[in-house]
Amino acid sequence: MFISADDPLALAIAPPRNETPEEKDARETAELEARRISDAIDDQIRQERTALKKKKKPVKVLLLGQSESGKSATLKNFQLQHARHEWAEERASWRAVIYLNLIRNIIRVLDILIREMSLAESEKRPGSSTTPECVSDSDEETPSRGMSYHFTDKHSFIRRRLGPLRSVQIDLESKLGPEAQEVRSATSMSATPFDSTVPPSQSLPKRPSRDFGVSSTNGWKSALEKLRPSMMNSARLQRRRDADHNEITDVLFGCKEAMLDLWQDPVVQQVLAHRKMKIEDSPGFFLNDIGRIVTHDYEPTDSDIVRARLRTVGIQQHRVVMDEGGGKEWLLYDVGGARSSRAAWASYFDDVDAIIFLCPISCFDEQLREDRRVNRLEDSYLLWKSVCSSRILAKTDIILFLNKCDILQKKIQRGMCIKDYIPSYGDRKNDTITVMRYFQQHFKEISKQHSPDPRPFFLHFTSVIDTKATAATLGVVEESILRAHLRKADLL
Repeated sequence: MFISADDPLALAIAPPRNETPEEKDARETAELEARRISDAIDDQIRQERTALKKKKKPVKVLLLGQSESGKSATLKNFQLQHARHEWAEERASWRAVIYLNLIRNIIRVLDILIREMSLAESEKRPGSSTTPECVSDSDEETPSRGMSYHFTDKHSFIRRRLGPLRSVQIDLESKLGPEAQEVRSATSMSATPFDSTVPPSQSLPKRPSRDFGVSSTNGWKSALEKLRPSMMNSARLQRRRDADHNEITDVLFGCKEAMLDLWQDPVVQQVLAHRKMKIEDSPGFFLNDIGRIVTHDYEPTDSDIVRARLRTVGIQQHRVVMDEGGGKEWLLYDVGGARSSRAAWASYFDDVDAIIFLCPISCFDEQLREDRRVNRLEDSYLLWKSVCSSRILAKTDIILFLNKCDILQKKIQRGMCIKDYIPSYGDRKNDTITVMRYFQQHFKEISKQHSPDPRPFFLHFTSVIDTKATAATLGVVEESILRAHLRKADLL
């Protein structure tokens, strides 16, 4: 065989000079085997490509809204309805989260009591400038100066008796990680950093926030994984976890009577009333359940788990197979709602079938944790406007949940007037139904004015911690989203 000296490829693959017959047979056998393996790999690649083309795309749903709007509770309701096995596996892990919620409730009330007792003590001593003791929440209101409370030795005893709970809180937060840390007041940043209409100088913080994280393995589920025993765990490690749990339960049990005394004390309730604080309205409230929770055989109920508060860090992906939808696979994304987490939202807008947007309409009188100058409802308006106006989402169905209607009703029943916080409400009737309709119309107008193309307006009034009512709502929503997915795939 003639081989040109100008052809380097031919030279490279040419058989060795002075090759023996035996070497030639071995070489040709190796070449045949290499060709067979290469053909097999090519065939496997073709089969996988064909399978991917035939595979049905999952339904992708994005849960959006500010922090504490109810996104995680909505995701839990999906899991409760369609992933009972996983729900049951996680049940025991939620116990530590509920303990942490309860301890935070207690310490929040305790710190308010300490402030008022320190102030009362300083006022007894003319010229005294006593500084109130350390308080866990930097965003609490200032003490009620000018008010007179009858504090006794009982209150001092409660303070001392509940002291051990602080170390338990630190221990639980350490075990759970960033998801256990709540957002504090911070430097103001854009409400909608994902909005392309916002100038770059305003859209993103100059430096990354500690609260920012983007990973599908983040979120409250990753915190639960730290508490769940693994098949790989040694018996020694599992015994250590059981011992830690028993130790925390023992401390809580030892403080049980003092916790009940604190929450049921008339003077404490008087202090909270003067401060116009309704801790019952806050996420993760369990003070009315002390007697049931602080027991050695406590097992979280479905309602406890849905109500439990654990902050979402980054993006939480949850995969659900809907039995009622012919085994259709759904991917649900719960995203962090704090302002420092919103820059990550836009990367999930592409190819999403539907968005469930949650706005807590009970927050008309509240300020944003990240910026105390911003009303929470106004922040939700900005978010809703930006999501509706996104051209990437122009063909995407957006389903609005006006959430926490139960808390809204309680606030109105307590005599709160909407017009005192929202001047545009005017002289409309101050009842729950009228208020709900007003908010409904306002969100509808924003959608109509700012959507790039006309889109249907889907709205549900919800209280997502009510698992039974939410199950019925999700049934309607799931059917609507599935039809949108089929239309998008030209299957309907």
